[in-house]
Amino acid sequence: MESASKIGPKLIAYYGRVSTALQEDENTIENQRMELKKMADDRYGADGYVVVREYKDEGWSGDILARPHLDQLRQDAKTGMWDAVLIYDPDRLARRYSYQEIVLDELKEAEKEVHFKTRSAPKDPMEKILFGVHGLFAEYERAKIAERFRLGKLRKARDKHIITSIAPYGYTLVKRRGKPSDPDFVETHLIINPVEARVVRMLFEWVGDGKLTIRKVIKRLQEMNIKPRKNSNGVWGTTTLSTMLKRETYIGQAYFGASIAIVPQKPWKKDVRYRKVKKTSRKMKPKGEWLPIPTPSILEGEEGKALFARVQTQLKENYETSQRNKKNAYLLAERMRCVCGCSRTGEGPQHGKYLYYRCSNRVKSFPLPATCKEKGINSRIADKHVWSKLVELMGSKEHIELQIQRWMKQQKVKCGATGVGVDALKHEIVALKKQEQRYHVAYGGGAIELAQLTELTAPLKEKIAELERQAANEQAASRVQHDSSILQPGEVECLNTEVVEALHGLSFEQKRDIMLDVVDEIVGVPGRLQVSGYVPVSVVSPIQRDFLFPSSTNIYVELKTSDRDRRPTQRREIDAF
Repeated sequence: MESASKIGPKLIAYYGRVSTALQEDENTIENQRMELKKMADDRYGADGYVVVREYKDEGWSGDILARPHLDQLRQDAKTGMWDAVLIYDPDRLARRYSYQEIVLDELKEAEKEVHFKTRSAPKDPMEKILFGVHGLFAEYERAKIAERFRLGKLRKARDKHIITSIAPYGYTLVKRRGKPSDPDFVETHLIINPVEARVVRMLFEWVGDGKLTIRKVIKRLQEMNIKPRKNSNGVWGTTTLSTMLKRETYIGQAYFGASIAIVPQKPWKKDVRYRKVKKTSRKMKPKGEWLPIPTPSILEGEEGKALFARVQTQLKENYETSQRNKKNAYLLAERMRCVCGCSRTGEGPQHGKYLYYRCSNRVKSFPLPATCKEKGINSRIADKHVWSKLVELMGSKEHIELQIQRWMKQQKVKCGATGVGVDALKHEIVALKKQEQRYHVAYGGGAIELAQLTELTAPLKEKIAELERQAANEQAASRVQHDSSILQPGEVECLNTEVVEALHGLSFEQKRDIMLDVVDEIVGVPGRLQVSGYVPVSVVSPIQRDFLFPSSTNIYVELKTSDRDRRPTQRREIDAF
C-alpha cells in the first residue's frame, strides 16, 4: 500500500465508461466504481485519499474521443484539481490505442498519475510496448464484436428472419424467446395487428382508388381521430405516410441491407461537439444487393399487389401535378428562416404574380392551426436588397477595413479577454498555489483537521481555476491579434475588388450559386432581416460586417472566421413508425 502524501490525503478521481444502454441497465459503470474504490483503499488506505470528482460517460463508444466527461477530466487535469485518476481498464479510456496514447500523454505532461485496475500503467519503454499491444487487442476486440454482429444479422436475413427493433405500422413485433435447441423456441417475427391493419388498408384505398393527396389523407385521419403511434401532437406527418405507402412489407416482402450508415456530409446540426453516433445518415444500396425477407401480407393476393401498384402510380402523379412544385425565382430559398425557428419557403399566389417567403409552421402543424403568426416576406424586395448589399460589401475596401477592426475587437470579447496581462495572471496563480500549499503543510503537521483543510482550499481551487481560464482567454485573444492568416487593416489596399463589377451582370442561376455559397442563414420578419454568412476575401479568413438598409428593412450580416465544406448529403428515413 502506498503511503499518503506528507501534506495530506491523496486527491484522486474516478473515470468510468459504458457504451450501450444494456450496460447502463446492468449498472456496469457502478460495478467499475466499486472496483476502483477497492483499488483506492488498497493503494492509499481507507483514510488516505479523497475522491474529488467522478467522471462517467454512459452510453459512449470507446471509438469516440470527444466525450463530455473525458474532456472534463482532461481539462481538470490541467487545473490541478486532483493528483491521480483511477480507471478500471485501458479500454474504458478508449478502444483505439492511438486515443489512449493521446490522453495518457496529456495526463503525463500535467504530472498526473494514472492507475488501472486490470493492469499497471507503463513505466519504461518495454512496458509501453506491452501496453501498446494490449491497446491494439482492445481495438481488435471492438472490430471483432462489430463483425460478429454484422455476420449474425446477415445470417438471420439469409435464413429469412426479420431483423428490426420496431414493427412497421400495421404489425406487432414478436421478439425471440429461448434458444434454438429449446422445444418452445420462437424466432423474431411479425404478426398482423388487426386494428392498425384496417387503417393501412384504408390508406391504400384512399390513395389508390380515391386518388387523394397525402395532405387530404392527413386531414381525413384527423377527422376520424386516428392517431399515429408516435407524435406529440397526435398528427400524421407527410413523410411518415409517404414512406408507409411505399413499403413493400404490406404485400409480403421486406428487405435487409437496403442501405448503409455513413457520416453525414452536411449535418443538420453543425456545431454539436459531442455525438454518440457518428454515422447518422444513410446511403441507399443497389436493389440487387437487398436481401428479401417474407412477411405476412396486409394487402393480400394479386388484388393487394395491384392496389399497391396503383398507389405508387398515384403518388408519382400527385408529385408531378402538385402546385407547390412550381419553381419560381427565389434567390434566398433554403437560407430563409422565421424567428419561430421554422424555415421560410417560397409561395407564389395568383400563379406567381406575388412571391413571398412564408413560414412553414403552417405546413408542419397541418391539420392543426399554425402556432406562428408572422406574415410573409416579399421575396422580390428581400432578394434585391440582400444581393445589392452583398455586392456593396464585397466591392468596398472602406467597409472591409472598418469591419476587420470591428471583428478583431469582437474576437477579444468572444475569447473573454479582460485586458489583464498574462504575466500578471500567472503571478497571482503562483501566489494562490503557495497559499494552498501552506494549508496542506499545516494539515500534515496536525495544526488543522481535514474538514478545515477542505473548507480553506476549496475557494482557492475555484479562484485558481478561474484565473487559469482568464489566462487562456488572454492567450487566445493574443493569438487572434497576431494570426498571420487573418487579413490586417493595412493589407486591405492589396485586395482586388475589380472582379466585383462582374457581379452586376450575372444570371439568376449564377447569383443563386453565389448566394448558397456565401450566405449561411437569413432570419427575419417583414421589415427586418438578419443575415449570417461568409464572404471570402482572397485566401484569408472572412470578416464581419453590420449594415442597415436606407429603407425600412434592416439587415445584419455576420461573417464568421471558419472554413466551410458544403456538399449535398443523401438521407433516408429509417423506421418512420
